Amino acid sequence: MSGKGTVVVLGGGVGGLVAARALRRKLPGSHRVIVVDREDNHVFAPSLLWLMTGDRTAASISRPLARLRRRGIDFVRGEIRSIRSEHHSVEVDEEVIEGDHIVVSLGADLAPENIPGLAEAGFNLFTLAGAEALRDEFSRIEGGRVVVLTAAPAYKCPAAPYEAAMLLADLLRKRSVRDLVQIDIYAAEPGPLGVAGPEVSAGVRQMVESKGIGYHPEHRVVEVDPGQRQITFSNGARASFDVLAFVPPHRAPRVVLDSGLVDETGWVPVDRHTLETRHPGVYAIGDVTTIPLAVGKPLPMAGVFAHGQAEVVASNIARSVTGKGQPARFDGHGGCFIETGAGKAGFGRGDFYAEPTPQVKLYNVGRRWHLGKVVFEQRWLRRRI
Repeated sequence: MSGKGTVVVLGGGVGGLVAARALRRKLPGSHRVIVVDREDNHVFAPSLLWLMTGDRTAASISRPLARLRRRGIDFVRGEIRSIRSEHHSVEVDEEVIEGDHIVVSLGADLAPENIPGLAEAGFNLFTLAGAEALRDEFSRIEGGRVVVLTAAPAYKCPAAPYEAAMLLADLLRKRSVRDLVQIDIYAAEPGPLGVAGPEVSAGVRQMVESKGIGYHPEHRVVEVDPGQRQITFSNGARASFDVLAFVPPHRAPRVVLDSGLVDETGWVPVDRHTLETRHPGVYAIGDVTTIPLAVGKPLPMAGVFAHGQAEVVASNIARSVTGKGQPARFDGHGGCFIETGAGKAGFGRGDFYAEPTPQVKLYNVGRRWHLGKVVFEQRWLRRRI
């Protein structure tokens, strides 16, 4: 199927949608753009936090990927069986799709099963089902201890667990039971948003602790006992809970691990500016990639980076096809909203490629940042599919 005059985009998440839309705008009408995903719907992941608080429904933050066809983009729903980079082909179910270029935007798979007892004991913050179940649990809670847990130091949307803790605290306040519920964050990482630098990390920690939330860094979970409701950490510490909300370990999707694209990190190395893999014409963007920074850590997994990388890749693919335009380069700039509750949010933005350390500024908490995120969400859901 397909072949010359075709770009195959693997994944219907943030990076995949931005790449596909940009490619459709920039390429001749005769050139095909195909998006492949195993799911029927695109879920706007940043809004899972609002689903958790009851401010959104699953339907309101989801859109059918089949709508892409109205925009001149082909959509193929199926399980990706193999990626043959050297041949520019992908096996989807029983069909082989070939193209001039491949864009791998398959994100990170969630692997709670890597921690014994974790999936059975708590609520996964990064899934629709987990956010809905946690919402229902918080509609009933009257007291006890809530633990928000990050199971590994690196995960997508680094602000999310800290936002979740603050939004849950605000939810309890609205129900007039905040004083009856203790909330603690146990984090595998040394500090919040550590790659953004010590000032940003300290600022986010202050946001959390100002809400009366306990913060316990460098606690890496090794197992959870669902019956006893107890967490055991690698440093020998233990913590009990009545409600557990967690960010699970991440890994590259199995088809990517089997593709020969990954390195010893378990993720796909790419050129930090063009996002091209070691196979010409094959690009990878977003959470599935690893881009080392000068500070010795990788570029964080975040939708804002996938978005920027997708625009760069689309521009360079279009240039290779049409011969028009200037080479595009991803510059490592990005930012994110940090929801704090009560209709307010903070915002961090800066240059993550800066040396010797990223240069990131954390802006004061206010209503404008919360409203900014609401506007961004509405525009995304209205315009991207």
